[in-house]
Amino acid sequence: MSQLITQADPGGIHSIKLNRPEKRNALTRELIQSLLTAVKVVKADSSARVLILQGEGSVFCAGMDLKEMQERASDPNSKSLWTEDARIYRELLETLFTLPVPVIASINGPALAGGFGLVLTCDFIIASETAFFSLPEPKRGIAAAVVTPFLIHRVGAGIANQWLLSGENISAERACQAGLCYGVAKNDQLKTQTELLIKSILTGSPSALSTTKKHLIDCISADFKKMLDLSMEVSAQARETEDAREGLSAFLEKRKPNWNG
Repeated sequence: MSQLITQADPGGIHSIKLNRPEKRNALTRELIQSLLTAVKVVKADSSARVLILQGEGSVFCAGMDLKEMQERASDPNSKSLWTEDARIYRELLETLFTLPVPVIASINGPALAGGFGLVLTCDFIIASETAFFSLPEPKRGIAAAVVTPFLIHRVGAGIANQWLLSGENISAERACQAGLCYGVAKNDQLKTQTELLIKSILTGSPSALSTTKKHLIDCISADFKKMLDLSMEVSAQARETEDAREGLSAFLEKRKPNWNG
């Protein structure tokens, strides 16, 4: 079974759906690469008008596959491998963020860690009322470094500071109040609300929408590029610590971590 479900209709509406519901749509290296390939297909399609990002099942995305991360930690070349992982994930987020068409995240359930990072690259976020967002990386002994610039861009440094350090679950309603979500829908109305937004977007000129997105990105690009470069390095370095290995082991063994600092 494919880990991704992709679709494009004649009207230029593309959709990409994460399809690992049995694993809460956790991101493996293979899935991240498949996502990047799928997003590049949309980018290359001159008839594309909008992209919808979704998750199959009750969870949008639980973040990185921690079992795979733990296996990586035991590799003798873990440091260079972590750097490559951070680079590919950064490329995925940057490609989504700079896509010339509007991107909608239609969030059916929790979006955690790296999964939250995917959401932060989107122009519109419509969340079901039972969805929530979280950056629990410090609880695993690591840092949500690559997603940080996108979080600051979306909600500002003050709120980003709280969400990054607390590791708490942010309800859809609270995320909406912070300006992150375009709207919150009842669970059975998520599809309808998403379709209404698409209908509104399609009334705009394709070239004007593309120009607007490019201009928005250009307005923040200089500092943003530097932040992403730094974030990629911090992400890889944070995964090399003893606390990172302890955090991953504790999570998978369902016990409290013993931090060494």
